[in-house]
Amino acid sequence: MRIAICTDAWHPQVNGVVRTLATTVDRLISRGHEVELITPSQFFTFGLPGYSEIRLAMAPRFGTRRTLKDFQPDIVHIATEGPIGWSARSWCKANAVPFTSAFHTRFPDYAAVRTGLSPQTFWPVMRRFHAASHAVLVSTPTLAAELAQQGISHARIWSRGIDGTLFRPDHEPLDALKDLPRPIMLNVGRVAIEKNLGAFLDAPVEGTKVVVGDGPDLAMLRVRYPHVKFLGSLTGESLARAYCSADVFVFPSRTDTFGLVMIEAMACGVPVAAFPVAGPVDIVGPAGYGPRGDLPMRVGALNDDLARAITEALRCDRMGAAVFGASYSWDRATDQFLAALGEAASSRRTKIAA
Repeated sequence: MRIAICTDAWHPQVNGVVRTLATTVDRLISRGHEVELITPSQFFTFGLPGYSEIRLAMAPRFGTRRTLKDFQPDIVHIATEGPIGWSARSWCKANAVPFTSAFHTRFPDYAAVRTGLSPQTFWPVMRRFHAASHAVLVSTPTLAAELAQQGISHARIWSRGIDGTLFRPDHEPLDALKDLPRPIMLNVGRVAIEKNLGAFLDAPVEGTKVVVGDGPDLAMLRVRYPHVKFLGSLTGESLARAYCSADVFVFPSRTDTFGLVMIEAMACGVPVAAFPVAGPVDIVGPAGYGPRGDLPMRVGALNDDLARAITEALRCDRMGAAVFGASYSWDRATDQFLAALGEAASSRRTKIAA
């Protein structure tokens, strides 16, 4: 297939959306598909208020339309609801080209945190954006059910995977962490208000708390929590070694749609502690035995009391967590992606033939 992928999130951003898209593009090309990317790097950009590291394209409509017209895709996948996403959506509708979309980020919840308005204020925009999509790709069944409650009922599952050659339990501990008081409690992700890091950093538990990542709240949190080890952003083997250094991975977010870092941590043999919300429930499972409750060992703990979840997770099976984390496959996720796009492309061919 000739696949155009249009996204407002791309390198040099470091987040789950970019990593998911970059990995998927690599898999698509390796399978012989032609892929055209439309990203902010092709336009003048401006920093998103509060997130200067996130660059949004300025007036991308003309450039997006020109690229799509020249490429003549069989199908367009629109990954984000930003300026590039809206421009691509407009071109697809005008040219009767089918498209799929994705719901990677709970934009209504994030906007509510930053504006003080109700999340319901922002859902009409989401419904309008995704209404014409052939399928809305989501990472978990729980998220699909949530979207259905908001009037977006045509969701399809597109799961996630891990790089098994990198995220594995046999790495040496990171030098900066090897001699710290145990247990070591680790969080990896963007350091921003919507990640709810305060719930982790304020949790009354003994040991050492470690945060890996960058973001707009990093400087403020370093001052507020001088006893916490902030390492900044890590990638590659350094990130894998940080995971392997930890005794428990703490995921305090209540708004993430999946949490790629959770399965990376588990693949490194680190049990997860989190709140019982969408994302952790779909990965760790309500009782810690996986989403279907059928694992022979407990790989994490969910509790509304995060300190209790941490304490319980410390008693979980590290090797079991590693085996379970390694079961997440990018090839399987790419199969799901291609199935949804293939159906959309086939619908166009059927209409043309008729």
